[in-house]
Amino acid sequence: MHGPLDGFERGEFTENSVSHHYYRRGSGPAVIVIPEIPGLTPKVADFARRVSDAGCTVFVPSLFGVDGAEPQPTGLSDAPRTGALMVRSLGKVCVSREFTIFATGKTSPAVAWLRALGRHAHAECGGPGIGAIGMCVTGGFALGMAVDDAMLAPVLSQPSLPLGITPARRRTIDISDDDLTVVKARCAKGLQVMGARFADDLLVPGSRFDFLRDQLGDAFIGVELPNSAANPAALIPPHSVVTEHLIDRPGEPTRDALDAIIDFFRQKLEVA
Repeated sequence: MHGPLDGFERGEFTENSVSHHYYRRGSGPAVIVIPEIPGLTPKVADFARRVSDAGCTVFVPSLFGVDGAEPQPTGLSDAPRTGALMVRSLGKVCVSREFTIFATGKTSPAVAWLRALGRHAHAECGGPGIGAIGMCVTGGFALGMAVDDAMLAPVLSQPSLPLGITPARRRTIDISDDDLTVVKARCAKGLQVMGARFADDLLVPGSRFDFLRDQLGDAFIGVELPNSAANPAALIPPHSVVTEHLIDRPGEPTRDALDAIIDFFRQKLEVA
């Protein structure tokens, strides 16, 4: 019987006394796949495999949760109980000093470690630069990583921070003003940023993508899918574009979004 992380090599990376392990697979330019709540699930691992099969080396850091665990463990068979599991996982993230959940105008401390991992991965794998995708609470992390010149393909999948409890928090994203200024300057010189969300996702309000369009202009490529495109078998409302709510069939909007993200990595990282 195959496990969800079979075929990945486990490594450890430390930066400024902060250590996390990661899972590596493939060859070619590096792409950092940053898991969503509740962690490195089998579907996150499946997505990472797709990216590595497309000609990239994936690095999947473990920042929270249980590696390889299903988001719906045995005994949790309905949406409310699965939602409760997600809330518990988010609660653990909320108390971590590495994540900025509610504040505006701040980059989460975890991004500094991810930037260092990206530099390490680029030095190891070569190529013109690296890519990254963040999901859910880590969605904006790929934007924060784009202050480094090596980041050529940042993707923000359902970026959910800061939590949109006020209109101001819904019309912003978890990056400091200084970091955003650097990213905007890079966009003016040709960097592009991709984002993906479901149209009625309350965790990722449309005003957040409006903010990104205002700040980044034509450099922001926003993909917004109707809720009807989400996999109805998932037990939470439409949210996870390339994992839990993916319908993996050609012609499905979520599959088209996944393919567009992988094409973005291949194009920007010059994968033959």
